[in-house]
Amino acid sequence: MTSAPIIALDTVAAASEDPDRAQPWAELGLKSDEYDAIRKILGRRPTGAELAMYSVMWSEHCSYKSSKVHLRQFGELADSIAQQQRSDPGAAGRMLAGIGENAGVIDVGQGYAVTFKIESHNHPSYVEPYQGAATGIGGIVRDILAMGARPVAVMDPLRFGPLSEPDTHRVLPGIVAGVGGYGNCLGLPNIGGEAVFDETYLGNPLVNALAVGVLKHEDLHLAKASGAGNLVIMYGARTGGDGIGGASILASVEFDEDGPAKRPSVQVGDPFMEKLLIECTLELFASGIVRGIQDFGAAGISCATSELAAAGDGGMHVELTKVPLRDATLAPEEILMSESQERMMAVVAPEDEATFMAICAKWDVEAATIGTVTGDGRLVIDWSGETIVDVDPRTVAHEGPVYERPLARPDWQDGLQADAAEALARPSTPEELRSTWLTLVASPNLCDKSWITQQYDHYVRGNTVLASPADSGMIRVDESTNLGVAISTDGNGRYAKLDPYAGAQLALAESYRNVATVGAIPLAVSDCLNFGSPEDPAVMWQFAEACRGLKDACLELGVPVTGGNVSLYNQTGDVAILPTPVVAVLGVIDDVTRRTPSRFVAPGERVFVLGETREELSGSEWAHVVHGHLGGLPPRVDLAGEKALGALLRAAAGVVTSAHDLSDGGLSQALAESAIQSGIGAEIALAPAYADPFVALFAESAGRVLVTTHLHDGDALLRLASEHGVVVTEIGVTGGDLIKVEGQFEVPVAELAEAWRATLPDALNAEFTPDA
Repeated sequence: MTSAPIIALDTVAAASEDPDRAQPWAELGLKSDEYDAIRKILGRRPTGAELAMYSVMWSEHCSYKSSKVHLRQFGELADSIAQQQRSDPGAAGRMLAGIGENAGVIDVGQGYAVTFKIESHNHPSYVEPYQGAATGIGGIVRDILAMGARPVAVMDPLRFGPLSEPDTHRVLPGIVAGVGGYGNCLGLPNIGGEAVFDETYLGNPLVNALAVGVLKHEDLHLAKASGAGNLVIMYGARTGGDGIGGASILASVEFDEDGPAKRPSVQVGDPFMEKLLIECTLELFASGIVRGIQDFGAAGISCATSELAAAGDGGMHVELTKVPLRDATLAPEEILMSESQERMMAVVAPEDEATFMAICAKWDVEAATIGTVTGDGRLVIDWSGETIVDVDPRTVAHEGPVYERPLARPDWQDGLQADAAEALARPSTPEELRSTWLTLVASPNLCDKSWITQQYDHYVRGNTVLASPADSGMIRVDESTNLGVAISTDGNGRYAKLDPYAGAQLALAESYRNVATVGAIPLAVSDCLNFGSPEDPAVMWQFAEACRGLKDACLELGVPVTGGNVSLYNQTGDVAILPTPVVAVLGVIDDVTRRTPSRFVAPGERVFVLGETREELSGSEWAHVVHGHLGGLPPRVDLAGEKALGALLRAAAGVVTSAHDLSDGGLSQALAESAIQSGIGAEIALAPAYADPFVALFAESAGRVLVTTHLHDGDALLRLASEHGVVVTEIGVTGGDLIKVEGQFEVPVAELAEAWRATLPDALNAEFTPDA
């Protein structure tokens, strides 16, 4: 392809001599005061190349300028938890790297560490669904790789508009194909995620991508350029015109009714190149010659050079004409802004250059030495011998604008919370209860997601222990000891709309609970905070409350936020998405062979509900599906109860035979999924423990888990629950091929399964083969 330069080439010398030249700062997304700030920093007008760098690095996506003031509390949280952990220095859970690095790194014991992170690729995926989603996977995988880890798994929390909408049919298949196509080609198992449908995501689908990597403690690498005289080497794919101003610009604008037309270029991914890049990078790490490393994500070379220089000795000199190009017509500004994929930058001592190049050649990965580390605190970039950039790299990478955006609790919040779903008409007869159950189990948010997940490889690499539809994904870390980790991602935008503080805590609590149900100890958090426009005070109030709620809950549960992502401007016109904090929790399990499955495992087992069921229906799937209603207060958050429940599940690991959390859809959904996935039914007696069978089946009270035990182990569970202060209610026994709710109704497991499995394939007109 050919492309016209964005900005006419000029040099630092010319910028000083021609201070009044008109520059397209507004077209590049800068505000007038931001442009004035750049001029003040430099003491002159910026060159075209400098303006390009500042514009992408000061974008919302790269600089977090609207969210930074609220995110600082997560760093304070990490410090508080680290102080608590110093009393037990041998315990797993120490944070080895956190906020500010490419990804968080957690000690999981036995000399191993795990790095994980979740990020968004929302706007590019709306513009070009396949490539937007594919490059979202590629980018998060490179973040993991840059920490010195081998990537071992991915996950994909997704949000779409209503299943009946044509645009959902446009974006959903492409996004799913992009996630699967890229991840499958990399040979990485997809072990979990979500697919949620709501009208506010129409025109603003959310594509959040998580990756997990494993490394030994001594293999940890950080993004910094140190050692004056060391070389800066760029390797991987050549730089092209795709993705110029892509994620960095797209993530900082709202869409309008014109939809995806006339938007900046979306990156184009090549997973086979990335696979070579992964293996090449891991061999470079093993050789011991890498002094610093940075992946290329949003903002491309602008990001890699400025962040490496700012985090190291503070200086770098680059000759931009040495960058390998796919398109020789690219102007310097375009090269600096390009977000072409599958690229990395490394810092290497001069004596190791030949070894570095030989390893790259072995893997057929192109590499070029494009600069050197300096000690002068400046980032200097030349083009054909002329200096086009001369800046303090910290002003580009770390000292951008910080906004304390106006925030205000919206006028409509009180009315929304007063409109409680508990007052809605509810089913009362056995026939109505049965019909409601079948309606809910087939609803888009509760139905089987195999149409999506069957496009992903779950078991490549051979270390997947649990994958969708299990409560958590699980990966074996060490084959000799069976050490493993479990990861879950969760978020309920309706709860966050009703109360963003509690909604963020409920997202954390559910993810924490899902990790605990499979037998793992929750250790750490990564979050992806998806919200509307930061220029709307109501949205900023939602965001601030969600951050505060997440911080407070993490502190009480003892799990630090290790990193994550903020995605703003997710709205069309004045319609913002539901505030959607997606929270990923990572936990460790000493022996994956002792994991707890989430489905019934045998007939003749006792069935219990752990935790207290209350009449909490606001924000529920029942209110959403049956009444199209959103109002009231979300379920009560009991973090002490969640912590006690998690401790009980670990203590009862040899007692419970299955465990499935109760969340969306309540007890009815947990019973249905446990039965469908095993083909084993149950006889359930809700009375006299529950006065109202409707509340017992469909309430969404948090802090609850459905468990089973062998007949002879039920009393042991009762004793353990008492010791941990957890309410426990025995409700029945497994067996047969139907679920019978005593005194109410019965439904064959096959009928539930048919309703559960048909929704997505029927809606998307695709052939369907259920997961084995």
